[in-house]
Parts: sequence; structure tokens; C-alpha cells
Amino acid sequence: MNPLRVIRRRAPDTGPIPVQRPDPDNQRVAAVIPAKDEAERIAATVRAVRAIPHVDLVLVVDDGSEDDTQHLARGAGAVVVRHSHNRGKASAMETGAAVVAMRDVEAGPARLLLFVDADLGATAVNAAPLVPPVLAGKADLSIAVLPKQSGAAGRGIVTGLARRAIQRATGWAPTQPLSGQRCMTRAAFDASTPLAHGWGVETGMTMDVLLQGFAVVEVPCDLRHRASGSDLAGQLHRAGQYRDVAMAVAARKFRHYKQKVTRETSGEPAEDGRSPAPPAERAITENPQPRKRRRRSRN
Repeated sequence: MNPLRVIRRRAPDTGPIPVQRPDPDNQRVAAVIPAKDEAERIAATVRAVRAIPHVDLVLVVDDGSEDDTQHLARGAGAVVVRHSHNRGKASAMETGAAVVAMRDVEAGPARLLLFVDADLGATAVNAAPLVPPVLAGKADLSIAVLPKQSGAAGRGIVTGLARRAIQRATGWAPTQPLSGQRCMTRAAFDASTPLAHGWGVETGMTMDVLLQGFAVVEVPCDLRHRASGSDLAGQLHRAGQYRDVAMAVAARKFRHYKQKVTRETSGEPAEDGRSPAPPAERAITENPQPRKRRRRSRN
């Protein structure tokens, strides 16, 4: 796979979105780590992420953990915010992005957002290659492509569902559509909010970003996370993933349908740039009246 193959889908009517970046030397990156009951690995993950160039803020969002996740993360050097109860990954990502925005300097550039899973441990430092393509303005969103994970028992059903949905919507088939390791601009993140629920967040984000004309790139990263096995817990996890991805895709199909109907009824240009027919013409072309047959007189 070519890590520099950037995918951009032209936004309807507006052309490609201009990519403007501040001086890379002045651009800062905030790492956002959603975490729930990750006491075993969170400290190692935080320390590894702090070593990534340009990262000046590591923010752990403790999503209702019942173990010592928050204290271990804080002890490793992270800023920690906590949900009193579990709200899900998407909510944790939105909370993290909101806290980062509050810490950004008003007159300065917004930090890039680097989303990292809490269970990566020491390998989290290998998320560093995600930053340069966004920092240089080559992409608005970079997605990590991980090597095959030891112990992974999934059959690729959920991955296939997500890949086909993204390809149908945007024309691009990502290698790993469910990858949660991502670096993105604030503008790209805002374009994908509200985030899709649960495990559908990555699929929904990729669709939203591409459909609004932003550029996306996949980057190989040697990251290792806790793989779900073939036991009951692993099967339930994959079932939940399938449900959430299907819901994210369905929600975007419905949104696209509503937008199409709105354009047609308001006379706005369609996605292909052509103006819809006026209501009267549509009534004629869409609801043609049957032609009356002439009766032939018999001699």
C-alpha cells in the first residue's frame, strides 16, 4: 500500500476545500485517549504518546472506569477528564475534542487531534507517522493501517460491511475502515460531528469527512492492541460492532436522502452540478399524463 496515496472526494458545488496550515514548527498536536478500565496499559500508552513529536497535550477521557485508570493516567503525565458513567467511545472523543478546544490559544492555530486507543501500551509511539501528512497539509485525516494482530479471531465481517458502505458512498475502499488511530484537523473533526454512536464512529467519520471534500490518507503504523478472541465476550463485541456500523451507515443514507429531497424541492443544484427541473417541469416529466388515443372512423 502506498502511504502517500491521498483520497479526496470533491465536495458538491463548492470544489475542493482549501488546505491551509500554520508553520509546522508552530503547530501543536493534542493526543486524545478514550479509556475504560485500562489500568493495565494506560500508563504505558500515555508515556509512549508523550514521546511523539509535536504532541504537547495528552488528554485521557476516563469513560466511567471502575478501576484505577484515571489515577494511573494522571501519574504518567496526562490531563484527565472523567465521565461519571460510561457514555461510549464517540462521546469520549467529543469530550476530549471539546476540552482541547478550550485549551487552544484563541489567537493561535487549533491543535491537530490525534486519537489513540488506550490499550496500545508502549507501541503507541508508533502512531507518530500519522502526524506529518496532516501537519504538511497533504491530508485532513490520516488513518493508521495496523499489521495483523496476534490472537485476533474475527472473520472480517464487520470490516467488510464498513468498507463496502464507505466505497458505495465515496468511491474509496479503505484498507482498515475500523481503525481508531487517527490524526485530523479541527475542521475535519467538526465536519464529522455529531459522531456516530459506539463502534460506528470510525465508519461514520470517514464517510462524513470524504463526502464534505476533505482529503484522507492511510498510513502503515506498527501498533499492537488487545485483540478480541473467539470466546463469548469476543463474539458479543463483534456483534455490537456490526450493529453500530450498520446504524451509522443507515443514518448517513437517510441524511443523504433528506438532503437530496431538500435540493429537489428547493431548486438547489444536485451533486452533479445540474439544476433540477422547475416544479412544473418535474410534474410533467415525473408524472406524465397518458395520451388520449384518437378513434378512427370506419367507412
